[in-house]
Amino acid sequence: MSNQPILRFNNSNRQFYTELKKRVDSYFKENQVSKNGNLNMYLKTVFMFAAYLVPYLLIVFNVFDSKLIWFLLAVMMGFSMAGIGLCVMHDANHGSYSKNVTLNRILGYISISLLGGYSLNWRIQHNVIHHTYTNVFEHDEDIAPPGFMRFEPHSERKWVHRLQFIYAWFFYGLMTLMWSTTKDFKQLNRYNKRGLLKSSNTTFGIELFFIILSKLIYHGYMLVPYFLVKELTFLQWLAGFVMLHYIAGLILALIFQPAHVVSETEFPLPNDEGQLENHWAEHQMRTTMNFATGDPIFSWLVGGLNHQVEHHLFPTICHVHYPKISKIVKQTAEEFNVPYLSRKTFVGALWSHQIMLWRLGRA
Repeated sequence: MSNQPILRFNNSNRQFYTELKKRVDSYFKENQVSKNGNLNMYLKTVFMFAAYLVPYLLIVFNVFDSKLIWFLLAVMMGFSMAGIGLCVMHDANHGSYSKNVTLNRILGYISISLLGGYSLNWRIQHNVIHHTYTNVFEHDEDIAPPGFMRFEPHSERKWVHRLQFIYAWFFYGLMTLMWSTTKDFKQLNRYNKRGLLKSSNTTFGIELFFIILSKLIYHGYMLVPYFLVKELTFLQWLAGFVMLHYIAGLILALIFQPAHVVSETEFPLPNDEGQLENHWAEHQMRTTMNFATGDPIFSWLVGGLNHQVEHHLFPTICHVHYPKISKIVKQTAEEFNVPYLSRKTFVGALWSHQIMLWRLGRA
C-alpha cells in the first residue's frame, strides 16, 4: 500500500454524526441495554462452534466409514467456518462481543485461528485501515486485490480485467486458503515497515513467532484425521481441506464484497493537501451499502453484516443490535440529507457487485 501521509477528513460538518451518536446512545440508555453481546449472541456462538467441531470429531473418530459422508462433513465445516468468522470472530476482534477486553482478545484469536488467519493482522487491516479509509484508493487494502482484479476506478486497468466479472467469483473462494498459508507473513512484513506493529505495542519478532506457532497448531489439528483414519488417503484429506476452505472463503467474500464494491457506493479521492471531502461518518455512508436487512434469518446467519452501514458507523456495538439502531440511522440520515444505501435483497446486492466488476473491467 501507499506510504502517503495520513489522510484527514473534513470535520467542518459533523452535525449528522453528533446527532446520530446522541440518539443511538439514548436508545441503549433508555432501554437499559448493553451495547455488547446478549443471550442471543452467546447461543449463536455455541451453535456455530458446535456446527464446526462436531463434524470434525465425527471425521476424527470415523463414526461414519464413508468417503461421501467424510466429504459432506467437510462441506458442513466450511459453512460453519464462515459462520464463526461472521458471527463470532468479527465481533470479538472489534471488541464488541463482550465488555471484557480479555475475553474479546481470546475469543478473537481462537475464532480467527479456526479460519487459518491471525488476529493482529486482521485487526490492523480491518479495524484500523479499512474502517478508517473505506474505499479510498491506495489506503483501503480491501479494495487492493492482486493485479488480475480491479475493485475501484482509480487503479490501472489491464486487459485481463475485462473478464473479471467471470473469474472473480472463483478466486473469492481462495480467501481463507491464503490466510492459512502466505497472507499473514506478507501482511506482518508490510505492517512492520509501515510502523503499524510499533503502534500496536508489539514487535515483528514476537508476532512472527506467534504466527508460526498458530500455523503449526492449525495445520497440526487439521491433519489429525489423515493420521487417525487409516482409510483416509492424503488426496481425500486434501480434497476435504480445500473444499471446506473454499466454501468458507466464498461465503465470506459474498457477504463483504456487496457492502462496498457495488455500483451505488463512492470511491472518494483526497485533495492535494490530503483531505477528503466529507466528515468520517458521511464518508462511511457514501462508501457502504446494506442489503437484505428485512430478512431476520439471513441477518442471524451472517452476523448482522448485511447491516454494514450501522457496523461502519458503530463498529464497537455488537451486531445483534443493528436491526434496532438501523431505524435510527436511516431516519437521521434522511433528516440531514445524507445517503443511506441499501438493496432489498442479497441477490440484488450481488448483482450490483457483478455490475461493478463489469464496469471496472471496461472503464
